[in-house]
Amino acid sequence: MKIGVLGTGNMADALATHWVRAGHELLVGGRDARKARRLATRIGGGARHGNLREAAGFGEVVLAALPYGAGQEVAEEVGTALVGKVLLDCSNPVGPGFRLLTHDGGSAAQRLAAAAPGTRVVKAFNLCHEDVWRMTPPAFDGRPLAVPVCGDDETALALVRRLVRDVGCEPVAGGGLERAGLLEATAALFIGLWVGEGADAQAIAPPLAYATGPGGDS
Repeated sequence: MKIGVLGTGNMADALATHWVRAGHELLVGGRDARKARRLATRIGGGARHGNLREAAGFGEVVLAALPYGAGQEVAEEVGTALVGKVLLDCSNPVGPGFRLLTHDGGSAAQRLAAAAPGTRVVKAFNLCHEDVWRMTPPAFDGRPLAVPVCGDDETALALVRRLVRDVGCEPVAGGGLERAGLLEATAALFIGLWVGEGADAQAIAPPLAYATGPGGDS
């Protein structure tokens, strides 16, 4: 699969490294040519580098590894280069006090879709710190990390599920793109618990067998 990467930061590095190892072709795009070249060299595996428009045009799937808001700006900047592409959004619209920056309507993923008409936006990979994605694989107590995926196009979802598995994780159906806001709100909650309270967010949910109650005799 050909994958374009918009951005040269930590999330781009962590995810793209897995995908190159899985045999995908990558082109890293950034405004700073030196940073794009440096990241492509670090990723290895024949990864190429170029500008943002070149990365957008290269990929069957295009990863928007950009801060919230920057993705919309870049989508508008590269314009028609993204048309027909699967645009993978991993951003978190989380601001000071661990509050959502999208409180006035529309998730980050939906806003990205509006800025990039003709694309098929999928939300994934936003619930964990980049260092978790650097793990090979991201697994805990022998269990692969589950990655919720939200989107409206089944072909796009199938490609992203493949990329989730190539990271060593298990994809979980998160619903349509209208549910991406719930995924982003979950990230805000978890980050607040982890960073603000030092709490184990994983401990707030019961095992699946107890999700609808303890069962058994009443």
